[in-house]
Amino acid sequence: MRKLIFGMSLSLDGYIAAPGDDLGWSVPSDELFQWWSDRVGATDLALYGRKLWEGMSSHWPTADQKPGATPAEIEYARRWRDMPKVVFSSTITTVDWNARLVTGDAVAEITRLKAEDGGPMDIVGATLAATAMRAGLIDEYLLVTHPVLLGSGAPFFTTLDSWVNLNLVETRMFPGGVLLTRYETRR
Repeated sequence: MRKLIFGMSLSLDGYIAAPGDDLGWSVPSDELFQWWSDRVGATDLALYGRKLWEGMSSHWPTADQKPGATPAEIEYARRWRDMPKVVFSSTITTVDWNARLVTGDAVAEITRLKAEDGGPMDIVGATLAATAMRAGLIDEYLLVTHPVLLGSGAPFFTTLDSWVNLNLVETRMFPGGVLLTRYETRR
């Protein structure tokens, strides 16, 4: 059975984006960028919601060909292209870059994917993750907390019908006071 992991950068008050989808507060240090790249390299399958898919697929497929691309950006772009991806959307009709599109029931498809043999799956995008969170499908949470308060925006966590008990399994500090905390869902 595969493990489903939800991880993103977030503000100290729990937002993944400021109003207007502003992400300027979350620019990673070189060390944190390498950590994210290594995560992509270790991910067997990434599950994307439409909004984040559109942002990532508009940049990373050709980021390694841009003038001034750093070795880390070149490596990340290659890893991102190579990683198998599933995109969940009812509004787009095609995807590319080693991805397939699912237009039906996200919970049913994620449940089916979790039951397969294979390595870890990352779920990226707050709306899709909220659906999986409410269905009790997330096995691990990776919070990369930046020392900033946004006050409002897109939240990392969704409203839940019941508690989700977690076990802390890792902490790590990155430059700039960014803190990684990793929790496993206690079942």
